[in-house]
Amino acid sequence: MKTDDFGDRYGSWALIAGGSEGLGAEFARQLAHAGLNLILVARRSELLNRTAEGLHEEFLVEVRTFVLDLSEQADVQHLIDHTVDLDVGLLVCNVALSPIGRYLDVPLSVHTQLLNLNCRTPSLLAHAFGERMIERGRGGIVFLSSMGSFHGAELVGHYSASKAYLRVLAESLWAELRPQGVDVIASCAGPVRTPTYLQDSPRHPRWLTVPEMDCAPVVSQTLDALGRKPVVVPGLVNKITGFLVGHLLSRRVAIGLTSAGTRAMYPQFKRRLRVRR
Repeated sequence: MKTDDFGDRYGSWALIAGGSEGLGAEFARQLAHAGLNLILVARRSELLNRTAEGLHEEFLVEVRTFVLDLSEQADVQHLIDHTVDLDVGLLVCNVALSPIGRYLDVPLSVHTQLLNLNCRTPSLLAHAFGERMIERGRGGIVFLSSMGSFHGAELVGHYSASKAYLRVLAESLWAELRPQGVDVIASCAGPVRTPTYLQDSPRHPRWLTVPEMDCAPVVSQTLDALGRKPVVVPGLVNKITGFLVGHLLSRRVAIGLTSAGTRAMYPQFKRRLRVRR
């Protein structure tokens, strides 16, 4: 489906949770180019407002902003309550926390925040806006999952598990909501050059990791697949790698290779756990 048809297919408003930079801002740009008005949600007001102003000036669409911390359930409810007057037909769940490090080295408070932001928030938004989409007889939901959702790996275990949650939820909702006119998809991208990804200074050994991608092709391939399949893996090399690892290797070998890749990408996080004896 081409984005030129999105206004007819989904309506005039799209909501992007995590829409101030990176993939969220690129979703906003491509949807604004298609003529959709935008609701952008993020924590940092200055960055969010700058992104919103730029999109309004470039594409002449209406842009509304919410400065919220979507790891807090009260803020999620605030967003749901204060968008009832808008005909939101497309939801993009791009919020995520991605701590790097061995599972027991990451503070429990961070694990709790990850569960709230990566799992609870998308499920609450999908429930609230999914109900509205069913009532109007059309709509679309995009979950940003990851190639890491297909198997575990060292240093990113909880993040990968949360992305597996989103992928399976998307697959289930795709089956449940599709007959009622609502399209659902999980985008399982590999490494993407976003500010969040780059802040941990990942190394990129070619023999152990898939190529990094820019935001624009990830978003365009995801939107093009929306309505056609429940899961998309952007990037040809990523598709081939995912197929080979998922179908030709045992899970033990796949986990070992992927873990070798994450260790090579983040050598600064490979410290040993300190266990009292």
